[in-house]
Amino acid sequence: MPDPLDDYLRYDALVVWLHGVAAAHPDLVTLETYGRSHEGRDLWLVTLTDATTGSHDTKPAHWVDASIHAVELTATAAACGVIDRLVRGFAAGDATVTEALRTRTFYVVPRVNPDGAEWVLADRPRFRRSSTRPWPWRDAHRWPGLHEEDVDGDGRILQMRVPDPNGAWMAHPDDARLLVPVPPQGQPPGTARYRLLAEGVVVDHDGFTVPTPRAVEGLDLNRNFPAGWGTGVPGSGDHPQSEPEIDALVRAITARPNICGYHAFHTSGGVLLRPSSTQPDSKLPPFDVWVWKQLAEQGTQATGYPAHSVYEDFTWDPSDTMSGAADDWMYEHRGVFGWTTEFWDIVHRATGTKQSTHFWYTGPTDAEALAVLRWCDEHHPDGHVAWYPFDHPQLGEIEIGGWNDLTTWTNPPTHLLRAEVESHADVVIHQALCSPRIEIVHHRVERVGDGRWRVEVGVANVGWLATDVSAYARKHNLVPATWAEIDEVEVVGGPARQQIAVLDGRSALRFRNGNDGTPDRALVSWLVAAPAGARATVTVDSARAGTATLVIELG
Repeated sequence: MPDPLDDYLRYDALVVWLHGVAAAHPDLVTLETYGRSHEGRDLWLVTLTDATTGSHDTKPAHWVDASIHAVELTATAAACGVIDRLVRGFAAGDATVTEALRTRTFYVVPRVNPDGAEWVLADRPRFRRSSTRPWPWRDAHRWPGLHEEDVDGDGRILQMRVPDPNGAWMAHPDDARLLVPVPPQGQPPGTARYRLLAEGVVVDHDGFTVPTPRAVEGLDLNRNFPAGWGTGVPGSGDHPQSEPEIDALVRAITARPNICGYHAFHTSGGVLLRPSSTQPDSKLPPFDVWVWKQLAEQGTQATGYPAHSVYEDFTWDPSDTMSGAADDWMYEHRGVFGWTTEFWDIVHRATGTKQSTHFWYTGPTDAEALAVLRWCDEHHPDGHVAWYPFDHPQLGEIEIGGWNDLTTWTNPPTHLLRAEVESHADVVIHQALCSPRIEIVHHRVERVGDGRWRVEVGVANVGWLATDVSAYARKHNLVPATWAEIDEVEVVGGPARQQIAVLDGRSALRFRNGNDGTPDRALVSWLVAAPAGARATVTVDSARAGTATLVIELG
């Protein structure tokens, strides 16, 4: 059976692998669909928890999803790596994994956007930013200009270089295979110049201009979430959740109020990104920024990836921010701490130095590009292709070659895939174990009269985070109250269901200077009528921190 940690699997092979894991681990893994894609493919959700200690919805949970963008195939491998780590670790008796599955739930969506990935992995690929739905023109009209695809049918999308005395690119002086920008002062005498384009066809070519239209390619599923959605953000769609993949994802997450943390897997950059995308840290609750930084320490230690605020470190123009992303929605609408993991930094692999935090805007320096080319020569010969002549149907005699972007700048070559993603499962497990968790840690029954009893239970949050998870959630009242209820007996003079205040976790206690008190505990009592020997069931339910039950015998 193909292994998604060793290759970039197409949809059918991925689904076969998922069903194989579920069949092999029925007490840990449940597989279900939560919607359908634009092209009608099932969207798959994997639920992992130890069923012998309770159902998935009675435990605090962590959500992972991957490959919302079509070319970001590493993300699917990483999500499958989380599944693989959990089932293998449990089978091997790994103490951390066993505790995580005994007390928590993991929800994993290995591929949010199966349509786009199928286009990328096709025998004759087409690259799209995200969804394959025609947008904003519903009739799928191909507007004039360059449309990125495998024009020569060799199964790759490379680059096209067109000789042009006014082109912006020239050969690197130390290696003619590599094109670099012409410097401000111009090229050295006798140096050829080129216009550089992605491989593709030019629709309605006028013989002089090559527009790059944002048509089908422009729709971005990661700008279609409700948080800060707006038409000023490129690719945001017709309205929040206008795309079936995002509507289904939002509904699936909302239907699982026990989710306490979130990871979205993407490429590339080799970094751990956190909200906000639209506000500086100074506008966020200081406690939440501190929590993110605490989580980041473990994430960086486990993976080597540095952590950054999207707004503080990765925004080119703070006056023009990118909203509508999943991790912002999870924080602003669900009140949980989310991350966007950008896998793979080929510059770091080639040079030992991390990419600039503005790399997505500026691209590599000439020295970085040359180092990557030399690294490909040694480790990934298919990563850069020698230029070869091609008679282009619109542009005439050109050359195709250059970067095989899919397995260089965007994803690692497959022989490095497993090593790139494996450690990130431990980051997910660590954050899951930081979630709040409700337990009933004390109970007492006292006879107060003939057939009358006072029943009390002590409820504790034994997790690291508070039962409402974040300061933002508390300020905006995003999490329903925790409640305790007694059943199977008659309650006298009061409600059977009682509300419990927010219970702090250990993360907040460290700010109390060693004078803890009991902000993590609550005592609840009822006066009940029942004969001696009767049994009462107490249920404590916290939207984020799970459900605990206790059966008490009166007398």
